Amino acid sequence: MLTEGDRAPQFSLETSAGGNRSLEEFKGSWLVVYFYPRDDTPGCTTEAKDFTAASETFGERNAKIIGVSKDTIEKHCKFIDKHALQVELLSDPSGDMIEAYGAWGEKNMYGKKSMGIVRSTVIVDPAGIVRHRFPKVRVKGHVDEVLNALDALQK
Repeated sequence: MLTEGDRAPQFSLETSAGGNRSLEEFKGSWLVVYFYPRDDTPGCTTEAKDFTAASETFGERNAKIIGVSKDTIEKHCKFIDKHALQVELLSDPSGDMIEAYGAWGEKNMYGKKSMGIVRSTVIVDPAGIVRHRFPKVRVKGHVDEVLNALDALQK
């Protein structure tokens, strides 16, 4: 299990911005990685819109935001266009990054257990070290929690 103080796992994934993105490209900036189950569902849409609304505030803190799910780039681009999102979305169809960052696990919906993406967030520092984890996220108020954690880490 990924814990605070660990080196963030490497990744190279296709991105909604075109091409691939890797962890190395974020060196020198704080990185907020949020994992979410699926594009264009109510909770995922709210979370993406909340991160979009706060993207300038994150930028003022030298922090980049990326969202990761198993959805295709085509779905990501439609999701971004439909909701005017300003966050970069990465596609992890194999689930390798999702698993490496501890965002894959058992979920329980209406008494039915299944494996899937557990909504979670990881803050990585400019040197590539995991500084904070939010293992099970509730969407309401989450972006503020992330900003507060980032502020505490940067003091």
